[in-house]
Amino acid sequence: MVKESSFGAFVTGFFIGGLIGSGAALLFAPQAGEKTREQIHQKGIELGEQATKATGEARSKATEKMTEVQVKLEKVTKDLQKRAQELEEQGRVLLAEKQQQIQELTKKVEEQTPAKGITLEDVTAKK
Repeated sequence: MVKESSFGAFVTGFFIGGLIGSGAALLFAPQAGEKTREQIHQKGIELGEQATKATGEARSKATEKMTEVQVKLEKVTKDLQKRAQELEEQGRVLLAEKQQQIQELTKKVEEQTPAKGITLEDVTAKK
């Protein structure tokens, strides 16, 4: 009897092992070609959407940065124009002051010149 029960246990184990093996084979077996192609197609669509989204985000960030740079450039340009106008005005004021000083000095030289008819050019030419 021991032989029959060993044999029965062997047969039972054989069938249970076969069922477990069949289930494992079904779980790990390669997919059908059509299903694999469909998965590849879906992944391609997902990657395309991700690429489009990333491109849009990059374009948006680039546009934002470009706008920031334009605003800063306009501000700097306005500041430089204002500074140039200020310097131009300072130059005009300085030129007017120097012209006034030259006129005053010319008048003093002419007043201090004893001989009539001698001009500033005559005085500076002799030196």
